[in-house]
Amino acid sequence: METTMNAADPEATVREVLATRAGMPGALLPILHDIQDRLGHVPGGSVPVIAQALNLSRAEVHGVVTYYHHFRTQPAARQVLQICRAESCKAMGADALMAHAEKTLGCGQHQTSKDGEFTLEPAFCLGLCSSSPALMLGDELHARVTIEDFDALIEEARSGA
Repeated sequence: METTMNAADPEATVREVLATRAGMPGALLPILHDIQDRLGHVPGGSVPVIAQALNLSRAEVHGVVTYYHHFRTQPAARQVLQICRAESCKAMGADALMAHAEKTLGCGQHQTSKDGEFTLEPAFCLGLCSSSPALMLGDELHARVTIEDFDALIEEARSGA
């Protein structure tokens, strides 16, 4: 995740993004992506600011933030774990993998594990359809993931290896 010098000041980051993107046609999604890339999430307090800058209602901006699974309104844990939920992965066991992940991490989708180490997110195609099921841990893609592979990845991530 890329962060700017103003990551400690979310309001300044939002203002910077708006200053560079607000005049673009269809600016809402690029603005939300930039904010999340820089801050790790789209803070709730930024919704009215974005709405005003784009002459949209707060409901319109909030609706886009909550509609797309990619956006989060709370900071993610140190490690983001995405499990593919697309058809190919589901056909090859992604539902069982997700259920195991929820049980192992002690959290549901879009939540953070009890130890605060992982945020579990669904992904809707990681591009490894021929090697299903797939997951992404941080920036690393993993294909043909079994329950045993999952457990080993989590253990390795927890140990910092």
